[in-house]
Amino acid sequence: MTSAPPAIEIEGLSKRFDATVALEDVSVSIGQAEVRALIGENGAGKSTLVKVLSGLVRPDHGTVRMLGKPVPLGRPRAAYQAGIHTAFQELTLIGDLTVTQNLLLPYEPTVLGQLRKRHARRVAEELLTSLGLHDIRPDSLISDLDLPTRQKIEIAKAIGRKPRVLLLDEPTSTLSAADVDWLGGLIAKLKAQDITVVFISHRMAEVRRFCESLTVLRNGKHVGSYKIDEVSDADVVRLIIGRSLGAIYPPRENYRQGGVPAPALKGENLSAGHLLEGASFELWPGEVLGIAGLQGMGQLELFEALFGAIGLKSGKVELDGRPVTLTSPADAVGAGVGISLVPEDRKSEGLFLKLSGKDNASLPVIHRLSRLGLVDRTAERKAVDKVFARLQVHPRALYKPASSFSGGNQQKIAIAKWLLADSKVLLMFDPTRGVDVGTKHELYVLIRELASQGHGVLFYSTEVPELVNLCDRVLVMYRGRLVAELKADQLSEESIMTYALGADGRGVQQAAS
Repeated sequence: MTSAPPAIEIEGLSKRFDATVALEDVSVSIGQAEVRALIGENGAGKSTLVKVLSGLVRPDHGTVRMLGKPVPLGRPRAAYQAGIHTAFQELTLIGDLTVTQNLLLPYEPTVLGQLRKRHARRVAEELLTSLGLHDIRPDSLISDLDLPTRQKIEIAKAIGRKPRVLLLDEPTSTLSAADVDWLGGLIAKLKAQDITVVFISHRMAEVRRFCESLTVLRNGKHVGSYKIDEVSDADVVRLIIGRSLGAIYPPRENYRQGGVPAPALKGENLSAGHLLEGASFELWPGEVLGIAGLQGMGQLELFEALFGAIGLKSGKVELDGRPVTLTSPADAVGAGVGISLVPEDRKSEGLFLKLSGKDNASLPVIHRLSRLGLVDRTAERKAVDKVFARLQVHPRALYKPASSFSGGNQQKIAIAKWLLADSKVLLMFDPTRGVDVGTKHELYVLIRELASQGHGVLFYSTEVPELVNLCDRVLVMYRGRLVAELKADQLSEESIMTYALGADGRGVQQAAS
């Protein structure tokens, strides 16, 4: 008897972009109905490999076979016809179209060239229902939906096309714990239907939970494929970054400055949007103050209100004890000590992708680098180069567009502009979303370093261990309100989740000073 051919067999794939080697002689085999994790640092070649398999990038060398048959490369339709479908981390949805139109595009049902809108809506509704997404309305515009909901629609779109091989590119980076459970159930059902799943992720807990094997890429090369129980987390880190990382979280020392007369940032009875209600807090210089909460509990409204992106319905904000009015992000950036925001979606909210990394980083402070309306390009380059070196951003970012860099380096560029602005208050909304373990460690060290220099950091994360290990205090949100304050010696995943799930609704509104 002959054994069944692999679902995907990759041989000798190589791809170069100018001087950058994205893939170098990569050979990987993935069995039928296997759930395989693909992991590596940002820039290791994962996204390029996914794009090759999806037909979006033509490799310089190499072949791909699916179930023993060659797949034409560099042709999205050929990948589609072979049954390879992808849910991308950088979403492919069109904001001005409805959920139905996005789910079925470009294969909406027609009669004599006319769209069958009712039939299309029914198809979309049946797909959403079959995937447990009952709360998503097919007629909703994508632009009106939050990022986690858009990510679920991206996944639904790929599954709705009945893949034989499904590529999931960082599918959980924006999802809540409940949504991750939902995705885990879907992956199990797909495997039972003999569908092969390639799961690209930086989260080892989810890799171990969902996958039976893993493949590691480093610097564009395949450094190993293993059964999930053959390697420890420490082994995986060494494979990913080529060295032992040591402790992933830096020591949490108390940097809160004594004798300071007023908090760096204070919110009193803040209400904004449809969720945030009566929130009061104090963020002190030298402190990392965490905000915890399940998806849609008002944390986004809190950060946007503090950055002037949405208006306050009630309440007041103080900087260094001085009342400030925040009607726009320009007010926040220019409000004395300065407030900056690292947003959850770096591509649409944090960067101009067509501009160079240098132009992105210098934009908030371009007035400081100008005289008589002309930018001092030498001073600009020196200033940006210095902050890029601090964040270990490749010097190519001085002249290359931000779109040409990996997600981790894009996030560093988004953070670099606020370091250059020397903002004293940093609002960091899930800043490690979609970045690898090595970059996460660098960002953790940076956050604690900023605290040591007297900055105040308001930090939200979907990963509860980050809150436990990075923050001096954590405020927990439930249904738009701050319901608990946990100090460093009280922090644990269990204590945070107890309040995040609404187990105790007494509501601690004023953080202890």
